Amino acid sequence: MKIKLLVVGKTDENYLNEGIAIFEKRISRFIKFESIVIPPIKEKNISPLQQKEKEAEAMLKHIKPTDTVVVLDEKGDQYTSPKFASVVNNWMVQAAGDIIFVTGGPYGVGKPVFDVAKNMIALGKGTYSHQLVRLIFMEQIYRAFTILNNHPYHNE
Repeated sequence: MKIKLLVVGKTDENYLNEGIAIFEKRISRFIKFESIVIPPIKEKNISPLQQKEKEAEAMLKHIKPTDTVVVLDEKGDQYTSPKFASVVNNWMVQAAGDIIFVTGGPYGVGKPVFDVAKNMIALGKGTYSHQLVRLIFMEQIYRAFTILNNHPYHNE
């Protein structure tokens, strides 16, 4: 089993890349982790909906029927960190394949990915840039594994 983060486009800011690298290394102490970057659609004169659909087609190539797909979306379920850790643990116990967390590009995630997703979660009620979400969410994945492993990172 592996945890994967499926994203659209590279992260441009060095400070975000540094943080992402730190948490990727930390997460890898607990579970195999992989970040998959889908190239952004660079066609001109297409609508945001068309862009999301084309990005979704590219994402689906990295998703197997046995994977547990979780879309990060502002309309998703919100969890405290301990509850999120519990939910991740349940997904790991029940999963036949990998757990794939999906975050879209600037316009979000296309419907074809929502159609295969088993769950939808939100980091909060606000909207964050698609690049910043990567760092914030990776910290939450790390925090979940520290909670599950009784590591002192998370304080109650």
